[in-house]
Amino acid sequence: MKRAVCLLLGAAFAAEPGMVFIPGGKFTRGRTYVDTDSEAVFYPNPLKDDLPARELELSPFYLDEHEVTISEYAAFTKATQHRTPPVWRDGRPPKGKENHPVAEVSWDDATAYCKWRGKRLPTEAEFERACRGSAEKQKYPWGDKAPVEKQARFNTLEGPANVCAAAKSPSGVCDICGNVWEWTGDWYGRDYYKEAPEKDPPGPASGIYRVLRGGSWFDAANFLACSYRSWARQAERSPTIGFRCATNFKRR
Repeated sequence: MKRAVCLLLGAAFAAEPGMVFIPGGKFTRGRTYVDTDSEAVFYPNPLKDDLPARELELSPFYLDEHEVTISEYAAFTKATQHRTPPVWRDGRPPKGKENHPVAEVSWDDATAYCKWRGKRLPTEAEFERACRGSAEKQKYPWGDKAPVEKQARFNTLEGPANVCAAAKSPSGVCDICGNVWEWTGDWYGRDYYKEAPEKDPPGPASGIYRVLRGGSWFDAANFLACSYRSWARQAERSPTIGFRCATNFKRR
């Protein structure tokens, strides 16, 4: 009887192919560590946008195990005739980089890909939940110490690496920090953390910028912190920006 129950639970929570199940529940979103620079007079107020730290509750969801790769995005552009990243010469993906995360895609490009796959972009809160995993109030997925090379692709001028070349985070996802910044579904609001609902916050209703999360190959370790927020205009296409998809939890 116990074995049958376990099998039923396993079927109910099994991840979608290529995706990781992220449990729902309560967690603390926002910066909980001390940043000495933030106390300086010259420290810009927008960089205090990850405060206040608040307890939120999220519904469970699925998140892609890794960032969308060049080969996966190429299949999408071929099937739909969607525009390709500007760095692709004659619209062809660069050879030898099929497993690199796709970059130079706008928020609209990323959204179109997710819809083609029957998915969506994760919310900003979902991204931070996946980044933190089951650990509360840590700076990085692996603890408070800055990541090392085997944990994340960062602080380099050599560009991104193959997805999952670094170790998976405790949540079971690859490159949740580093490699490329990732689009989320949310508009950016500097003061949104004060105003957000306590359950499944969807982000502001409108805005000028879209939220980016996770840091990139180009950035220093501090930008990879689970609470760090960045943003870009919806049409931005940058060699440091990519994405991954999410879906709602479906009980089977």
